[in-house]
Amino acid sequence: MIPKSHPRYESLMTREQIVGGVKKGITSINGLIAQGRGEAFDYLIGEKTSVSALQSEKVAAALLLLAKKPVISINGNAAALVPEGLIRLGEAANAPLEVNLFHRTEERVNKIIRHLRSLGAKRICTRSDGLIPGLGHERAKVDIKGIFSADVVLVPLEDGDRCKALVDMGKTVIAIDLNPLSRTAQCANVTIVDNITRAVPNISKFIEELKGLNENELQRLVKGFDNKNNLANAIDEIIEYLSSGV
Repeated sequence: MIPKSHPRYESLMTREQIVGGVKKGITSINGLIAQGRGEAFDYLIGEKTSVSALQSEKVAAALLLLAKKPVISINGNAAALVPEGLIRLGEAANAPLEVNLFHRTEERVNKIIRHLRSLGAKRICTRSDGLIPGLGHERAKVDIKGIFSADVVLVPLEDGDRCKALVDMGKTVIAIDLNPLSRTAQCANVTIVDNITRAVPNISKFIEELKGLNENELQRLVKGFDNKNNLANAIDEIIEYLSSGV
């Protein structure tokens, strides 16, 4: 039992969630490595949501509201860390969830689907009848009526080659990635440099705030956003934080 008084309580609990996901069979053991890498970058931003991240989370909310066919992609780490948050976000954005895995087995896909349904998920794309062009691994497999035909895809904890392949298909890709220098961060249309445990509820909150805006107002928010500048700002915030004498 980790006491709440522990200075690393939230970080340690997040690790326990990933370990729990591995034990349940929904998270790949490789996900432990990905979690450690992400946690290292979270230290670099001070384990808090930055100004640039808040801006990109707001733009992400606007894009999801403007989308004709948004889809939220879920991997094993996301399913272990924020399943209920992703379900709520899907409901708020009218976006179905779709399980997409690099270390894919049908058993693990089905375990994640059952896990999401047990928490109340209603809309889940479950087929694998489409292929993303240009990918030679299991993440190429998608639902024709889901990610394959989506116009906006939220891809938390993504791998860079699929992110680029989705952009090449003409989709608007929103990525949640703590590393602003990763291929995913560089390829996405909107990159949220934040911990998924903070980013997902923030996007949901912004969706509620922006629902009253008309399409033109939402479009102005999106058109005023530049992801290259956003990533540069994220890097500047890391430098500023590290230079503050932490």
